[in-house]
Amino acid sequence: MKNLFNSHLGATDQLAFLRFAGLLLKLGLIFFAAETFALSLSSPLLYWGMCFEALYLAFTFKLREPIARMESGLFIVLLLDTLFWISWLYFTGGATNAFISLLLLPIAFAAITLPKWAPWTLTLLSTVAYSLMIFSVPESQMKHHGMDMSSHYLGMWFNFLISSLVLTTSVAYIAQRMRKQDVELGFMREAQLRQEKLLALGTASAQMAHQLATPLASLRLLVDEAVEEAQEHGHNDSPVLSEMNGALQRCEQTLHSLRTATESIREQKQSIVTANTLLQTLQQQVLLLMPQVKLELTLLDVETINQHASTSVLSDASLLPAMMSLVENAASASLAETGDPRVTVSAVIAAEGQRLCVSVRDYGSGISKQMRAQVGHQLIQSEQGMGMALLLSHASFERLGGRLLLGSIASGGTVAEVSFPLHADIEASNGELS
Repeated sequence: MKNLFNSHLGATDQLAFLRFAGLLLKLGLIFFAAETFALSLSSPLLYWGMCFEALYLAFTFKLREPIARMESGLFIVLLLDTLFWISWLYFTGGATNAFISLLLLPIAFAAITLPKWAPWTLTLLSTVAYSLMIFSVPESQMKHHGMDMSSHYLGMWFNFLISSLVLTTSVAYIAQRMRKQDVELGFMREAQLRQEKLLALGTASAQMAHQLATPLASLRLLVDEAVEEAQEHGHNDSPVLSEMNGALQRCEQTLHSLRTATESIREQKQSIVTANTLLQTLQQQVLLLMPQVKLELTLLDVETINQHASTSVLSDASLLPAMMSLVENAASASLAETGDPRVTVSAVIAAEGQRLCVSVRDYGSGISKQMRAQVGHQLIQSEQGMGMALLLSHASFERLGGRLLLGSIASGGTVAEVSFPLHADIEASNGELS
């Protein structure tokens, strides 16, 4: 939006310069070249119109920034400019004015900067005004040195019509394509920046994982020794040691999963897994690594599976950790709001049987609309963290052709919807995900 505003502001400045140049041209033609170009200066309304136009230009130049913020601000300015050009041409000879083609300037500017309807509207207005001016040309002016000039004026009108149609079609189409390419380049730059951040995060994660291997091995030895000593003293059910052992097992499992995922990504190992297998494996991992989470899982029913040719998605070693991260964030949000780490996970086949949508819902306080647009796309400093987990999860889903969307629920909470393209069931794995 900021780039769009800057482009509109620059267009307004250029338009102000052209408008002032147009006013100077009109004044120069009236006071210094009226006889040279056979301009008619008989009407006193011409000078009143010029004074009014000068005041209008000064007013719009002062308010050019608010005009740029308006959705239709540039169009209103161009519309008024067209009316001023029409009035000046009418009072200086009408269709016989040699500068009648200057009506094309607002059309050209609208074709470059505004949607298609804007240049077409100005073209219609200018063409109607030009046509009325031709019909209002006195019979005496239709002859020049005994020659009938009606065909000449008609040819000028037809040439104006062709030129305006070229501007409203070809030029507008080219400008639209250029704007579309600018938007695509902007998305590509954002994606490149996001990939650079992910690469930096991946490098740092790999280094830290390597550094954690030795301390975890030392902790495993210490915990095992503490367990043996407790057993020797008859303390077999020490809750502290059990909790320490469970936390250490989770760290070891996470480190092993990280190594497996790194190797899988490096070798580009991918597989096809059914939707229910993915959800069941997710449930097993939650029970193993996050037993405190109350996971409510809804699988695809038999009728839904039979209705669609495929219920399988592309998977690699990073998919399950990414889904686990969503569940963990949802459980934390529910726990902070209600004191109960409750999470609901469900799946549906959407987009006319082309995509699998997995929804992860929490029962927390929800997130703002502005935050939803940023989370998963960039690092965000907040009380809950920096959004690194969602950023990494989003990158994992994108690599598999998936999309992550966040939304709020009226009754409370946030839903993270992950959409995957479906693949053929022939090669689907019935085993657990790695």
